[in-house]
Amino acid sequence: MKKLAVLMLGISIFAAGCSNDESNTSEQASEESASEEQVLTDDAENEVAIPENPERIIGTYLEDDLLTLEETPAAQWTIGEDSVQEYLQAEGLEGLPLMPFDLPFETVVQEEPDLILLSSADLAEGEKYESYSKIAPTFIVESGNYDDWRDRLTRVSEVFGKEDLAAEKVAEYNTLSEETAADLESEIGGETAVAIWWTGDSYFISNKDKSSGEVLYNDLGLSAPALVEELSEGNETPWIEASLESLAEMEADHIFFIGNSEGDSETAFSDDVFKNIPAVENGNVYEYTREDSWLYSGYIANSLIVQDVEEALGSN
Repeated sequence: MKKLAVLMLGISIFAAGCSNDESNTSEQASEESASEEQVLTDDAENEVAIPENPERIIGTYLEDDLLTLEETPAAQWTIGEDSVQEYLQAEGLEGLPLMPFDLPFETVVQEEPDLILLSSADLAEGEKYESYSKIAPTFIVESGNYDDWRDRLTRVSEVFGKEDLAAEKVAEYNTLSEETAADLESEIGGETAVAIWWTGDSYFISNKDKSSGEVLYNDLGLSAPALVEELSEGNETPWIEASLESLAEMEADHIFFIGNSEGDSETAFSDDVFKNIPAVENGNVYEYTREDSWLYSGYIANSLIVQDVEEALGSN
């Protein structure tokens, strides 16, 4: 009996030891798992536990920023199959599944994301945020708060711990735009330029401080026609509709035209009322389509716009 009691005591001690080891191992694993996450507050004041090195990211309309930070999303933003961001296809989006702009829950679930980035709090209205959060950690980057893409890129970089890479890309762009601005100053200093987007029946001018206007005037130092100054005053819209009458009287030396397809500029400016615009009269209309980057903003988009402007004006 004494030997049996000793044996039972030994087994109990061994079992307890194993239980403690398992408990310690479990606690250690839990602590390690917690240490692999960082908790950040997003732009809607949600505290979000960001997983380390997420592999399947949904970040619609933030793809320019993601690719700049060397993060390839699991799917890409679209409004219909013919409205993808064409300029980013060769940068890493080609072949990726399409994700409707309004992020249907069933479509998001199918992609099995481990991180969701929303480009607007509007996408998370009501109970939507809670629903997305049940699929994966969901972080809101309120794009409308970042007039300058540099700030938005920096904000996105915080999610991935890549602030240094973001700073590097911003510096690269600043160098590119400053060098190009210097070249243009020596070539066409004082001449005016404008970006016009034609949808087939309406004309829109880029806001002086947003979208393509930000590149033309703030980054490259080109002069804005009086119409651009007038329409941009107190206006937060990236692209502002302009009347035919106002366009016909516009004094613009250069026009960067964005249409639906090649050749649209001839149709858009075929009316005699446009013949007195200096850019039209002198053949200084440079044509692009919505497949180019002129309707977007970001490190990749703006770098391509700078290159387009240099190609169009640098040899004048």
